[in-house]
Amino acid sequence: MKVRLPRARRVCAPLLAALFAALTSGIGHAATAPMGVAFVYLGNPGDAGWTYAHEQGVKAVEAQYGDKIKVTRVEDVPESADSERVFRDLAAKGNKIIVGSSFGFQDFELKVAKDYPDTVFMHATGYKKAPNFATYDVRTYQSAYLAGVVAGYTTKSNTLGFVGSVPVPEVVRNIDAFTMGARSVNPKVRTKVIWINSWFDPGKEKQAAETLIGQGADVLIQNTDSTATMQTAEQKKVHAFGWDSDMKKFGPNAQLGACVSYWGVYYSHLIQQVMSGTWTNAPVWWGLKEKAIDLADINTQAVSPTAQKALAEKRDAIVAGKFDPFAGPIKDQSGAIRVAAGKALSDTDLLRLNWFVEGVDGTVPK
Repeated sequence: MKVRLPRARRVCAPLLAALFAALTSGIGHAATAPMGVAFVYLGNPGDAGWTYAHEQGVKAVEAQYGDKIKVTRVEDVPESADSERVFRDLAAKGNKIIVGSSFGFQDFELKVAKDYPDTVFMHATGYKKAPNFATYDVRTYQSAYLAGVVAGYTTKSNTLGFVGSVPVPEVVRNIDAFTMGARSVNPKVRTKVIWINSWFDPGKEKQAAETLIGQGADVLIQNTDSTATMQTAEQKKVHAFGWDSDMKKFGPNAQLGACVSYWGVYYSHLIQQVMSGTWTNAPVWWGLKEKAIDLADINTQAVSPTAQKALAEKRDAIVAGKFDPFAGPIKDQSGAIRVAAGKALSDTDLLRLNWFVEGVDGTVPK
């Protein structure tokens, strides 16, 4: 005997199949939805400097990961309590990775991180840590040391000028490394430092550069974000180094080379780690070896073959782990030995560095 299903049930069967297909289609779509990655910038990318270098790194990972990620950028965010609102908004919108790309964001970003434990928060150049909050940086002091080698060979006055931004260990390291690199090939060199107490202030940067040139500096370097130092060097017919990015177009005759940061190298690694579930909050500090920084675009018309050879040898030695810019003996400004022969400053020491080496004319503000 045959049992016939009611007509209504036979009609519902295809409807249920269609509903199941729709539901599974939605699940599949959710599984392949792009991962949200947000970047908070202190300034706007422009065409040179710190934020520009980060933006180049972000563009690189966008090209690499395509529709696997959805990138959000927030520009011109002050290093103040107002940044907390920005970080909180990005977390609330479901971004899986949030990157604060400037030192002054640290405490505000960390506060938000504690409220969003499933979001990965990364902070550039900082030193604090939480289960879902970590820091990353590049070893700019290595490229600064290489720039010093070139400067030591190039200077005619034996006076170098450094336009300093904010007196934090990051900047002190770069001043020291630059000076030691120069004095390694020219012990007569001295570096004069002028602080502008800002990461970006073209007017003050230009004024500082002019003052340093007036004091006899014929090679300048900066740890600031604008192109003002390079442009001033071009106008005054002295030399300078690009910082964070290549600044040759702003000083085609002035630029000896550029201390370039390649942030995309780390951003690619970060995204892959989070996607694969292997991310940890261990601090990341990459340099020449990882190709995260370099002294690029050497001006072969202004840098002698001897200097180029010395530069290549020193770069190779750092990459191979055979040379450390902060290996002793190192004296401070008073002539006292701060790092004994056979010793070297640890990363912990470098992250707290607050003194100038022998050969620096200037002070570290308290």
